Amino acid sequence: MKSGEGGSMSAGACSHLLRGAWLLCCWQVVIVAAAAGSKLWEVPISSPNVSQSLQWEPHCQHQLDKAKITANVPPTLDGTWVSTRCEVRPGPEFLLRSYTFHPTRHLRAIQHYYTDSTCGDPAYSLLIRGKLRLRQASWITLGGTETDHHVNKVGIVVHSLSGKQRLASRLPPSCVGMVLSKVVPGKTFELYNSRAGRGCLTALGFSMMELGLVRVETQQFGHRGKVQEMFLGDIHTQWTQRTYHRPTGYQQPLQNVMHHIHPCPVCAMVYRSSELRPPVLPRGPSPPLSLVGRWVSQRCETRPTALFLTRDFTFDPDAHQWGGIYRHYSDPSCSQPTFTLRASGHYAQGNPSSKISGATEFVFKVTQVWVTAFDPATAKLLNTTRPGKCGLSGVWDIGTELDITTTHGCSALGIKLPHKEYELFKIEADHRKQALLFIGERPTDGSSPDRPQKRPTSFQTPLVQCGGSAGGREERPSHRPRLGSHSKQVQLSNSGTEQRTGHLLLLALGCALYTWVCVY
Repeated sequence: MKSGEGGSMSAGACSHLLRGAWLLCCWQVVIVAAAAGSKLWEVPISSPNVSQSLQWEPHCQHQLDKAKITANVPPTLDGTWVSTRCEVRPGPEFLLRSYTFHPTRHLRAIQHYYTDSTCGDPAYSLLIRGKLRLRQASWITLGGTETDHHVNKVGIVVHSLSGKQRLASRLPPSCVGMVLSKVVPGKTFELYNSRAGRGCLTALGFSMMELGLVRVETQQFGHRGKVQEMFLGDIHTQWTQRTYHRPTGYQQPLQNVMHHIHPCPVCAMVYRSSELRPPVLPRGPSPPLSLVGRWVSQRCETRPTALFLTRDFTFDPDAHQWGGIYRHYSDPSCSQPTFTLRASGHYAQGNPSSKISGATEFVFKVTQVWVTAFDPATAKLLNTTRPGKCGLSGVWDIGTELDITTTHGCSALGIKLPHKEYELFKIEADHRKQALLFIGERPTDGSSPDRPQKRPTSFQTPLVQCGGSAGGREERPSHRPRLGSHSKQVQLSNSGTEQRTGHLLLLALGCALYTWVCVY
């Protein structure tokens, strides 16, 4: 199916679609700039305290709380922010995080690593001390803030002999002899300071590059209070690149311990923990893997390379069919649509994952894709493609959905049909006992998991089920789902087009910088 991708066809079938989306983004800014005669290299205008506010109304709104979401640029970081569930990073790695930011710009972060995907068996913890300075609004990822960070010290606490052995299997002999041999389980050992080398940290896969990009969202639930979430930069899906990867997307958010979703037992356990006393999450039965029904994004999602989208999936297990809608936007609030992809195909369920407990392997095939353009730049780009390369030539119009299956995809969007991907799914329950669907994270470099060796080892932001275990009736899709064509629904005003043009001009530099980073 992949900000967020940079990864997009999230439910298993088309990361190349989001790679094409990034190409489309770059084409859009070129076309719009040429038409308007604008300068591409202007500095983004941002006052010291710019607030983005929207009433986020996701699909299946009857299942979700309505909240007013604000995101200030620059954000306020002071306080302690913690994981809300056992996090899965590429590798896979299983961890819980607790980050404390002080008004003095000092940072104290604890990362607890585990041997299992339920965070019930602690292996070791890292205590990180450093400084963080907010810089300016991100050129590449709109709505985010770039930072400068410096790590002063890193201490390690191994929690068992098996944890020590696990570390030894990952470290080179020099680190095992000079460092790990001195580590005593249950005691802090200084693994790094500003006067020592970083060789063993790099071998461990340690990096705080996630601090390079930050966004804080505040959800106001009326008289029920508010929830604050901190989004830090994404972790590269390739181990060899994670230590110097400059993030352009986000990880799963941390929540402010003073303003979190209630109840959140994991939040309390992580907050009360220390590097010497890691939290041990209780093991519980995993919900059965039932994909039947409809699953949708809980928020506007950000993917690497400045992609903003929402996802909407329907599965029919009886017919082994799936359908998905990927709504793309030019802004981090998902309020300015650019184009929509609607795809369908077949899938086959495989074996339980040998790497992540409770996860299941899948193979997805994309057989049909429809595209709807929602702004003039997209329509113009699609109309200028060569005949036979992207549906019917010269007939693309704003708000009209067209089939690109007959031309085996769309070269302008980087879509090739049919297409197969190797996926990883997992279902968990949230604090309301509502089912959440975790789908494999898309490769950071924009490639496709088209071979079993490239199957994901981590997950994207979870989707919420509509009409599922939260008390609603399960929605069984028709034999051949057609998920919400939005033909001729959007009328663009002149003012809206001008605002979108401003966003696309900012994205131009983002595309250029991202290409420069990838090449050099």
